[in-house]
Order: sequence, then structure tokens, then C-alpha cells
Amino acid sequence: MRSKNLPRIICYQQTHFYNDQYISLLPIITENTAVTHIILAAIHLNDNPGDITLNDDPYDASKNEVLWAEVSVLQESGIKVLGMLGGTAKGTFTRLDTEDDARFNAFYEPLRHMILTTGIDGIDLNVVEDMSLGGIIHLIDQMRRDFGGDFIITVAPVAPALQGKKHLSGFDYALLEDIFGDNIAWYNAQFYCNWESAETTKGYDEIIARGWNPEKVVMGLMTSPQSGAGWLPDEIVRNTLITLTQRYPRFGGVMGWEYFGSVTTADPSSGFHWSWANLMTTTLGWSQRVLPFETKSTA
Repeated sequence: MRSKNLPRIICYQQTHFYNDQYISLLPIITENTAVTHIILAAIHLNDNPGDITLNDDPYDASKNEVLWAEVSVLQESGIKVLGMLGGTAKGTFTRLDTEDDARFNAFYEPLRHMILTTGIDGIDLNVVEDMSLGGIIHLIDQMRRDFGGDFIITVAPVAPALQGKKHLSGFDYALLEDIFGDNIAWYNAQFYCNWESAETTKGYDEIIARGWNPEKVVMGLMTSPQSGAGWLPDEIVRNTLITLTQRYPRFGGVMGWEYFGSVTTADPSSGFHWSWANLMTTTLGWSQRVLPFETKSTA
């Protein structure tokens, strides 16, 4: 878990299998990265209540047993593991955004069961479809009631959502933070795919100038040009992040999409999925992994 004085380093992971081979997350530990959080993507609530998939397969399919086993190892090493709910496959939040308690519970209760049985430490809400402010507050409130104060709840908007500009989620993020921010650990703001750029600090500075707490705004980066638009060379990323850590002593940290296939200027092949995590480790001042880490839901 996060040191009191060092930013978070967060890796998303959606490509759990490639060419039918499982992509292990254990090098995050063995290769001396200082990753603080892993977010497993993507959890979908499908048309029929109880039909929950991790990407295209049931989350409890036998092929995923190795993943859930590794989650326990990561947690024992001090890394917090979250699940990402939603994403570009729409429908999950439409099904949860309802004033009909019976309908909400039909879709929510199986999700609650999944969280309990997998033992993940939190949930990342990636709302890429219209959702009401009341709907997202209802969902967060229910999770907080069910899982307690140590359960980590994050939200993953595109960066313009925190700049008061057009975005993908429907509700007003500033209002969400004002009304219910005490229940949200931080925001994984996406600075890629042409929504915003991490080439300079300008976009992040604009967010903070609007009154956002830098401790709660994580800068999201692309870890490979193969994953989408917005990947940047090492030196540019390093300069941006170092400037942010100097300007904002409680800078919230960095997240990367995704662990699989990450590349850096120094390591341009995609054979070492942990290369981006290593770059972040050195850039953000982590010299090595120290175990066990402190535990705190908002850390």
C-alpha cells in the first residue's frame, strides 16, 4: 500500500490471456516494481441478472482460477486489488441506474456475491454511458454499506469530466465529489485516447485549478502505442510526473492502461509487461518494494 509521501502506482489489467496463455501478474512483485494497486478489467453485468463476466467469460470460469489465486498472492504482498466495473461495453450501469428496488437488487446482489467470493479490495467504476447522479450515488452508497469503510471505491472518468467539459458518464463529477466525495477514494482520470494529454502538466493543472484535491486525482497514462492513442516517450512522461510531484506534494499518483504489453523508450519490446511499472517506480521516487505496506482504504 501507498507510503504517506509517495504517489500511487496503479496498473490496470484487461488482457488476462494472450494466444491462450495466461498473463501472470506476479512479476509485479518479483521484478521489484512498487505498484500499489492492480485493477482487473472488465466486469460486466449482462442482460440476465446474475450473468456476470470478466471480459467474455464468467468470472468464476475455471480458466480464471489462476487469476484469483494470484490475487491472493498480490494481496499478501501488500498490493490492493480492485475490479473495474463497466467500460466500453455499455449496459452495466444502465441496469443499476433505476429507482425500482427489485430491479436494482436483481443485478446488484450477484455483483455483491462476486465481490465477496473473489475477495477483491475494491471496485473501480468506469461509467462510459449515461448514468444519473442519483444512480451513481445509490450504487456507491450501497457498496459502502455492504463492504464497510476499508473497501476502496474509485471512479474512472476521462480527464475532461474533471475540467467541467464534455465527457461520457452523464452525471456531473464536481457535484458527485461535493455531495458524496467522502465515499470515493480517488479518480482515475484518463489522459489518453485524445481526451487529454500528459505531454505537459497543463491538463492536470486545469483540473486542480477547478478546486480538485490533487491527492484524489490520479493521472492515467497509456502504457503502449498498441493499446491506444496517447502513449508518450519516457523522458516526456518523466518530466511531466516530476513536475507534478514538485508542484503538488500530495500528487495522487499515476495509473497505466494496461499492464499487458507495456513498453518504454528504454525497453521498446513488449516482452516485459512490467517495464512501464518499473519506469514509474523510479520516476516517482520508489527505490524498492518494502513489505508489508501500510493499509488504508484511501491510500
